[in-house]
Amino acid sequence: MHRLLLSVASLALLLVLPAPAQPSDQLQPPATYLGYELGQQFTPHHRVVDYVRHVAARSPAVTVQQYGTSVEGRPLLLATITTPDNHDRLGTLRRSNRQRAGLAEGTPQADAAVVWLSYNVHGDESVSSEAALKTLHALADTANTRTQEWLKNTVVLLDPALNPDGRTRYVQWFRETVGATANPDPDAREHHTPWAPGRSNHYYFDLNRDWAWAVQKETQQRLGAYHRWMPNVHVDYHEMGADDPYYFAPGTTPYHENLTDWQREFQFTVGRNNASYFDRNGWLYFTQEVFDLLYPGYGDTWPLFNGAIGMTYEQGGGGRAGRAIVTSEGDTLTLAERIQHHHTSALSTVEVTAEHHERVVQEFADYYESAQDNPPGAYQTYVVHREAQGDRLSALATHLDRQRIRYGYATERETAEGRDYQSGTTENVQIQSGDLIVQAAQPKSRLVKVLFEPTTTIPDSLTYDITAWGLPYAYGVEAHALPNRVEVDTASTPPTQPSLTGNTNQPYAYVTPWRSRADARFAGALLQHDVHLRFATKSFTINDRSYAPGTLVITRSGNTNRLDNFDARVQRIAQNHGQPLHALQTGFTDQGPDLGSGTVGFIDGPNVAVLSGPPLSSSSVGEVWHFFDQQIEYPATLLPADDFKASMLDGVDVLVLPDGRYGAWLTDGRGQMLTQWVREGGRLLAFGNANEALADQSGYHLTHKEETSESDTTTTGGDLQQYGTQSQVALSRSTPGSIHRVQLDTSHPLGFGLSSPYFTLKRNSDAFAYLDDGWTVGALQESAPVSGFMGHEAEQRIENTTIFGTQRLGDGHVVYFVDNPLFRGFWYGGHVLFSNAVFFVGNG
Repeated sequence: MHRLLLSVASLALLLVLPAPAQPSDQLQPPATYLGYELGQQFTPHHRVVDYVRHVAARSPAVTVQQYGTSVEGRPLLLATITTPDNHDRLGTLRRSNRQRAGLAEGTPQADAAVVWLSYNVHGDESVSSEAALKTLHALADTANTRTQEWLKNTVVLLDPALNPDGRTRYVQWFRETVGATANPDPDAREHHTPWAPGRSNHYYFDLNRDWAWAVQKETQQRLGAYHRWMPNVHVDYHEMGADDPYYFAPGTTPYHENLTDWQREFQFTVGRNNASYFDRNGWLYFTQEVFDLLYPGYGDTWPLFNGAIGMTYEQGGGGRAGRAIVTSEGDTLTLAERIQHHHTSALSTVEVTAEHHERVVQEFADYYESAQDNPPGAYQTYVVHREAQGDRLSALATHLDRQRIRYGYATERETAEGRDYQSGTTENVQIQSGDLIVQAAQPKSRLVKVLFEPTTTIPDSLTYDITAWGLPYAYGVEAHALPNRVEVDTASTPPTQPSLTGNTNQPYAYVTPWRSRADARFAGALLQHDVHLRFATKSFTINDRSYAPGTLVITRSGNTNRLDNFDARVQRIAQNHGQPLHALQTGFTDQGPDLGSGTVGFIDGPNVAVLSGPPLSSSSVGEVWHFFDQQIEYPATLLPADDFKASMLDGVDVLVLPDGRYGAWLTDGRGQMLTQWVREGGRLLAFGNANEALADQSGYHLTHKEETSESDTTTTGGDLQQYGTQSQVALSRSTPGSIHRVQLDTSHPLGFGLSSPYFTLKRNSDAFAYLDDGWTVGALQESAPVSGFMGHEAEQRIENTTIFGTQRLGDGHVVYFVDNPLFRGFWYGGHVLFSNAVFFVGNG
């Protein structure tokens, strides 16, 4: 039975009635402009863009800026909404807020509060953009005295679609699927989205988990726009299950320890104001549950660590709800109702911010002043050492630039004492010229502490996401956290390094170190330009200069008889990639194998394929796809899993099996086909549950670790387990995401360019024994996390297990990645590991 719509009168205090048709040169409400009432259908993204631009052209309260484009080229827009008088001084308002944040020099000259409303970061939560249009009109209508009063001391920034590619994927699918009348039956096809629904962006990344890492194009551009304003309040609009009511702040525990009392207090203030409207209309809602404020990558937490009041609002519905769906209670939830709820909470948030704008602005200024005067945490200086890091240091610096975190490069030597990230012990630290120095005392002090803290403080282990993410672990760099501020002279740029060294007059070979993702990108470029490439499998020394295993060797032999202008080609590609080259005049080494030795491997440019589509995890497929397409710019073919056949592997050298549900897919026939392909020389790279599936196949030597017998966990001391303790029992087995120290065999090609220990982000408790017939390259000998939470039962299970391993199978090889080396695209150390599997394993 359909839920009765509330009377318009009951909403009159807040909502704006649709206006009758108006001349085209006047501001039109969405229904007039689009030709249908919001909620009758989903609005395609290009029409969302059209309407935002229409409003900006017709309302003196609105301007619009295109701050970027999505991966597929769709515009990313930001509407700026305030009174016409405030528009006349918009530059002053924006600059004043940046001055309070310490991101611009000078004294603030204006005190308007800035509210940023973000819609549709998950593309199939598509009510967001519909609600954005309704809210935009209510704020843009200068005849609406209620909203215009709020805008006298408030600037509203409205992004109608953070993820237009995902939204388009969902809306197009729904419009093609639905009939003339929406069918609310949950079993109807329109309520069952296909594989890779619109939640994610083009590369199947969850943009709501990318704020702190900025791996994706959309996030990178959004952070640029965000930093130009530094808003005081940020709301991220979402949807959840169709049977859920509405959720708004305050959030729940665990709170990160560096949230301020004011940030927590004002979430309650906003929540009470939202509740007053929802109470008046009899709408169900809940607060302080599920959505914790710990992980820094969300659209509520990342703004919190940047001084704002960050909040998530969730409407029941999601991609499954379509235009109408019958809930488990027998009501029918409509798109129009969902729009109304999001619209109401948006205007309520603007209202309450306007009422408290002076306090909001002052607390924002205090946040940044205290960050510089009294940085939080036990560490005041972070040192990332330049030696042997290669491009990892540059990549980390780019990461800090995107986050507007200040740093410098040491220009002198200094001795200090601090905590070593690798060993976890306190020791003397030798700061060298070129080391990257991050001081805690800076405007982004709290964000620095959150991203660099060696261990995460977790007051409550019931979390929604990973519980550890320290950047030195993720980038695999040698670093120290110092308890004191170290006053060392720094420069804004690293010491210059010559790009081409040695005698370049027709050298015997060029060599370059292998330490980073950039080296893999360079190798891929050489191979795509038909340059034959070799790599050292053992260390060697020439002219008192040492080279580690993995060093790329580009010999004149084997290239000059095939390529015109060999030297110019190699040097040009190296220059384009910023890659250092050293020219050698001999292949005769002082120590180690000569360059003509059989121990110097040959890299035959691999033809790479990636299994994709159902039943695989779209996010795992996306991580692999994005790695090849964007991060190393090397071609990889996506093969359809649901139509997979042996002929697709003709000519394929490397096949990646992303994480997924392989149980029904990996039939005996497919298993035999894959095994035969590997035996004939193929390389199979298995992620996540693909390892579990292979362990059940004949010929694969990955086996489960034997379980130790334990008492029945449903009882304690002979007493029955209490129902209310079930969450705590589940915690003992949970693996939300923690960092662990892995012993890595760096003499194996899979470990080249890395150091031991390697730090892995563990999100599963899969326990595989050390490989008897194969090689355990990465072993978890101690299961306790270095940072983050893991349940004690899960810890016991994974101790002394294989994390990364290889085996030979016929003429081919299998590489097992029990932990994901490409997690969310930001675990840089894992990128080197994965590159080794693609280019080195099986070629030594």
